[in-house]
Amino acid sequence: MIRRLLIISVLAMLQGCAGAVMVGAVSGAKMVNDERSMSTQISDTNADFVIASALSKHDDLNNQTNIAAVVMNNNVLMIGQAPNSMLRDKAIKVVQDLQIGGKIHNQIRIGTPTSFTTRSNDTWVTTKVKGRMLNEKSLDITRVKVITENGEVFLLGLIDRKQADLAVDIARNTAGVRKVIKVFEYTES
Repeated sequence: MIRRLLIISVLAMLQGCAGAVMVGAVSGAKMVNDERSMSTQISDTNADFVIASALSKHDDLNNQTNIAAVVMNNNVLMIGQAPNSMLRDKAIKVVQDLQIGGKIHNQIRIGTPTSFTTRSNDTWVTTKVKGRMLNEKSLDITRVKVITENGEVFLLGLIDRKQADLAVDIARNTAGVRKVIKVFEYTES
Protein backbone atom coordinates (compact mmCIF):
# COMPACT_ATOMS: atom_id res chain seq x y z
CA MET A 1 0.00 0.00 0.00
CA ILE A 2 2.79 2.43 0.92
CA ARG A 3 4.62 1.53 -2.29
CA ARG A 4 1.53 2.35 -4.36
CA LEU A 5 1.02 5.66 -2.57
CA LEU A 6 4.66 6.56 -3.16
CA ILE A 7 4.36 5.76 -6.84
CA ILE A 8 1.15 7.77 -7.17
CA SER A 9 2.72 10.74 -5.35
CA VAL A 10 5.78 10.74 -7.58
CA LEU A 11 3.59 10.39 -10.68
CA ALA A 12 1.58 13.42 -9.64
CA MET A 13 4.76 15.47 -9.20
CA LEU A 14 6.26 14.46 -12.53
CA GLN A 15 3.18 14.75 -14.75
CA GLY A 16 3.85 13.14 -18.10
CA CYS A 17 6.78 10.97 -16.98
CA ALA A 18 4.72 7.99 -15.83
CA GLY A 19 6.80 5.46 -17.75
CA ALA A 20 10.08 6.67 -16.29
CA VAL A 21 8.70 6.71 -12.76
CA MET A 22 7.23 3.22 -13.09
CA VAL A 23 10.56 1.87 -14.30
CA GLY A 24 12.49 3.62 -11.52
CA ALA A 25 10.14 2.51 -8.77
CA VAL A 26 10.50 -1.12 -9.70
CA SER A 27 14.19 -1.17 -10.65
CA GLY A 28 15.65 -1.43 -7.14
CA ALA A 29 13.39 -4.30 -6.12
CA LYS A 30 13.99 -5.94 -9.48
CA MET A 31 17.73 -6.31 -8.92
CA VAL A 32 17.19 -7.97 -5.53
CA ASN A 33 14.41 -10.35 -6.63
CA ASP A 34 15.84 -11.25 -10.02
CA GLU A 35 16.55 -14.96 -10.55
CA ARG A 36 19.71 -14.04 -12.46
CA SER A 37 22.96 -13.66 -10.56
CA MET A 38 24.17 -10.11 -10.00
CA SER A 39 27.03 -10.71 -12.46
CA THR A 40 24.55 -11.89 -15.12
CA GLN A 41 22.38 -8.81 -14.53
CA ILE A 42 25.42 -6.57 -14.96
CA SER A 43 26.57 -8.55 -18.01
CA ASP A 44 23.10 -8.21 -19.59
CA THR A 45 23.01 -4.46 -18.99
CA ASN A 46 26.50 -4.10 -20.42
CA ALA A 47 25.50 -6.19 -23.46
CA ASP A 48 22.53 -3.85 -24.09
CA PHE A 49 24.98 -0.95 -24.41
CA VAL A 50 27.51 -2.93 -26.47
CA ILE A 51 24.81 -3.94 -28.95
CA ALA A 52 23.42 -0.40 -29.24
CA SER A 53 26.94 0.91 -29.84
CA ALA A 54 27.72 -1.75 -32.45
CA LEU A 55 24.48 -1.10 -34.36
CA SER A 56 25.04 2.68 -34.25
CA LYS A 57 28.34 2.31 -36.13
CA HIS A 58 26.42 1.42 -39.32
CA ASP A 59 24.96 4.46 -41.08
CA ASP A 60 22.47 2.41 -43.09
CA LEU A 61 21.08 0.82 -39.92
CA ASN A 62 20.93 4.22 -38.20
CA ASN A 63 19.23 6.02 -41.06
CA GLN A 64 16.87 3.41 -42.48
CA THR A 65 15.81 1.18 -39.57
CA ASN A 66 14.35 1.31 -36.10
CA ILE A 67 16.08 -1.63 -34.40
CA ALA A 68 16.76 -2.22 -30.73
CA ALA A 69 17.99 -5.15 -28.66
CA VAL A 70 17.25 -6.22 -25.11
CA VAL A 71 19.42 -8.78 -23.32
CA MET A 72 18.01 -11.07 -20.63
CA ASN A 73 20.07 -13.92 -19.20
CA ASN A 74 22.55 -13.66 -22.11
CA ASN A 75 19.74 -14.08 -24.65
CA VAL A 76 19.07 -11.22 -27.07
CA LEU A 77 15.64 -10.05 -28.19
CA MET A 78 15.89 -7.94 -31.34
CA ILE A 79 12.87 -5.80 -32.14
CA GLY A 80 11.91 -3.02 -34.50
CA GLN A 81 11.54 -2.51 -38.21
CA ALA A 82 13.80 -2.68 -41.24
CA PRO A 83 12.65 -1.76 -44.76
CA ASN A 84 14.10 -4.95 -46.21
CA SER A 85 15.55 -8.32 -45.23
CA MET A 86 19.08 -7.24 -46.17
CA LEU A 87 19.18 -4.60 -43.41
CA ARG A 88 17.42 -6.90 -40.94
CA ASP A 89 19.96 -9.63 -41.62
CA LYS A 90 22.82 -7.16 -41.32
CA ALA A 91 21.62 -6.09 -37.86
CA ILE A 92 21.36 -9.74 -36.77
CA LYS A 93 24.87 -10.40 -38.09
CA VAL A 94 26.27 -7.41 -36.18
CA VAL A 95 24.83 -8.86 -32.97
CA GLN A 96 25.96 -12.42 -33.78
CA ASP A 97 29.51 -11.17 -34.27
CA LEU A 98 29.48 -9.77 -30.71
CA GLN A 99 29.12 -13.33 -29.36
CA ILE A 100 26.93 -12.38 -26.39
CA GLY A 101 26.52 -16.06 -25.58
CA GLY A 102 22.84 -16.94 -25.73
CA LYS A 103 20.10 -17.18 -28.34
CA ILE A 104 19.12 -14.32 -30.59
CA HIS A 105 15.35 -13.94 -30.87
CA ASN A 106 14.76 -12.13 -34.17
CA GLN A 107 11.53 -10.16 -33.92
CA ILE A 108 12.53 -7.44 -36.39
CA ARG A 109 9.63 -6.81 -38.76
CA ILE A 110 10.09 -5.91 -42.42
CA GLY A 111 8.42 -2.55 -42.93
CA THR A 112 8.68 1.17 -42.50
CA PRO A 113 10.17 2.26 -39.17
CA THR A 114 7.52 3.38 -36.70
CA SER A 115 6.76 7.04 -36.16
CA PHE A 116 7.43 9.05 -33.04
CA THR A 117 3.69 8.89 -32.28
CA THR A 118 3.68 5.10 -32.48
CA ARG A 119 6.76 4.86 -30.25
CA SER A 120 5.13 7.21 -27.74
CA ASN A 121 2.01 5.06 -27.76
CA ASP A 122 4.18 1.97 -27.22
CA THR A 123 5.67 3.61 -24.13
CA TRP A 124 2.17 4.30 -22.84
CA VAL A 125 1.09 0.68 -23.51
CA THR A 126 4.16 -0.60 -21.61
CA THR A 127 3.27 1.68 -18.69
CA LYS A 128 -0.32 0.41 -18.66
CA VAL A 129 0.77 -3.24 -18.75
CA LYS A 130 3.29 -2.69 -15.93
CA GLY A 131 0.71 -0.78 -13.90
CA ARG A 132 -1.82 -3.59 -14.23
CA MET A 133 0.88 -6.12 -13.30
CA LEU A 134 1.81 -4.03 -10.26
CA ASN A 135 -1.81 -4.20 -9.10
CA GLU A 136 -1.85 -8.01 -9.34
CA LYS A 137 -0.77 -9.16 -5.88
CA SER A 138 -0.02 -12.72 -6.97
CA LEU A 139 2.44 -11.59 -9.68
CA ASP A 140 6.01 -10.66 -8.86
CA ILE A 141 6.48 -7.84 -11.39
CA THR A 142 10.18 -7.64 -10.55
CA ARG A 143 10.67 -10.86 -12.53
CA VAL A 144 9.02 -9.62 -15.74
CA LYS A 145 10.44 -7.21 -18.30
CA VAL A 146 7.86 -5.61 -20.59
CA ILE A 147 8.75 -4.07 -23.95
CA THR A 148 6.23 -2.80 -26.49
CA GLU A 149 7.07 -2.36 -30.15
CA ASN A 150 4.36 -1.25 -32.59
CA GLY A 151 1.59 -2.56 -30.34
CA GLU A 152 3.26 -5.93 -29.80
CA VAL A 153 4.14 -6.62 -26.18
CA PHE A 154 7.23 -8.73 -25.52
CA LEU A 155 7.49 -10.35 -22.09
CA LEU A 156 10.91 -11.46 -20.88
CA GLY A 157 12.13 -12.93 -17.65
CA LEU A 158 13.44 -15.90 -15.76
CA ILE A 159 10.15 -16.99 -14.21
CA ASP A 160 7.97 -19.99 -13.32
CA ARG A 161 5.15 -20.97 -15.70
CA LYS A 162 2.33 -19.92 -13.38
CA GLN A 163 3.74 -16.39 -13.05
CA ALA A 164 4.40 -16.28 -16.82
CA ASP A 165 0.82 -17.29 -17.62
CA LEU A 166 -0.50 -14.59 -15.30
CA ALA A 167 1.76 -11.95 -16.89
CA VAL A 168 0.60 -12.99 -20.38
CA ASP A 169 -3.06 -12.85 -19.35
CA ILE A 170 -2.65 -9.34 -17.93
CA ALA A 171 -0.83 -8.11 -21.03
CA ARG A 172 -3.35 -9.66 -23.43
CA ASN A 173 -6.21 -7.93 -21.65
CA THR A 174 -4.67 -4.46 -21.68
CA ALA A 175 -6.05 -1.84 -24.07
CA GLY A 176 -3.72 -1.08 -26.96
CA VAL A 177 -2.01 -4.47 -27.01
CA ARG A 178 -2.22 -6.06 -30.47
CA LYS A 179 -0.21 -9.19 -29.70
CA VAL A 180 1.77 -10.72 -26.81
CA ILE A 181 5.04 -12.53 -27.50
CA LYS A 182 6.63 -14.61 -24.73
CA VAL A 183 10.41 -14.69 -24.53
CA PHE A 184 10.50 -16.26 -21.06
CA GLU A 185 12.94 -18.74 -19.66
CA TYR A 186 11.22 -20.95 -17.13
CA THR A 187 12.35 -21.85 -13.62
CA GLU A 188 11.08 -24.64 -11.41
CA SER A 189 7.98 -23.68 -9.41
